[in-house]
Amino acid sequence: MTDARYDFASDNVAGAMPEVMEAMIAANAGTASGYGTDHVSARAADLIRAALDADAEIRFTASGTAANALALACLAHPHEAVLAHHHAHICTDETGAPGFFGSGVGLIGLPGDSGRIDRAALADALAQPDVSYRQPAAALSLTQATEYGTVYGSADLADLAGLARATGYGVHLDGARLANAVAAGFDLKAIAAMGVDILVMGGTKAGSTPTEAVVVLNKALARRLDARLKHAGQLVSKGRYLAAPWIGLLSDGAWSRRAAHANAMARRLAAVMPFPLRHPVEANGLFVDMDEAALDRLKAKGWFVYRFLDGTVRFMCSWATTPEMVDELGEALQAVV
Repeated sequence: MTDARYDFASDNVAGAMPEVMEAMIAANAGTASGYGTDHVSARAADLIRAALDADAEIRFTASGTAANALALACLAHPHEAVLAHHHAHICTDETGAPGFFGSGVGLIGLPGDSGRIDRAALADALAQPDVSYRQPAAALSLTQATEYGTVYGSADLADLAGLARATGYGVHLDGARLANAVAAGFDLKAIAAMGVDILVMGGTKAGSTPTEAVVVLNKALARRLDARLKHAGQLVSKGRYLAAPWIGLLSDGAWSRRAAHANAMARRLAAVMPFPLRHPVEANGLFVDMDEAALDRLKAKGWFVYRFLDGTVRFMCSWATTPEMVDELGEALQAVV
């Protein structure tokens, strides 16, 4: 067995992009006030508001799990639940964090092809009567790009959000890979208009150090937000180090520009992929049908990748993926098919 290579195991295996590291070094100079009250955090928040063309309260967390769980705790009470795609990250990969941060908030999974919530299933869930023996839904969580690398059109995403809002429910958007969706053509400035209450804007998977931005678009939810962050262990004393990467990500467009490169590398890999694709390649991920023997042969050649929720094998490209890496993997795939 050769040493494992994790080049395509996830988009969080790569280091931070140069723009982020330069911003971190700049933010390291001198002293600054603590707990997110510093000038670096203020500058980063202004850049996010400008990118969204929306007023919002901005805070930064060290993980997407914490950011999502905090957001959902703002939208649902402990006796309530959140609607989401049944393969959404909050349902499958966050170890009950929404319930923990929300003191019992539940999750209700909905079906839908390639990670997109089925509209009819959502409408049916929204029409369910409140009864005493199950947690009634209070919010909808959407994911852009989805767990299967697909991208909602702005109109489709707005339609789902509109259904939830018409029922009086809050709307959360998990944007761990929002940069890839934007690079694929999604309009970032459409988010506020479609009625999203809280957006989690992803930095880590986009090529940053660990940092996610919690964007509270419905400012009525921002009351005692810092106390909620502190209670959750996410009000970091040296807050400028969570905020500074966003200056590097957004000041010259690196966030979406480098995501466009990751998307292009995914398309390049799709062009040489000898195994059938299960889902459309619209962002930076490929999901292919591969039997266990072929996967074992690929791993024996040193390439580590995951078998995903639907049984496919997932390949993720990042800002740091090079054409040479793609071509080398393509040769290995041809050898094990």
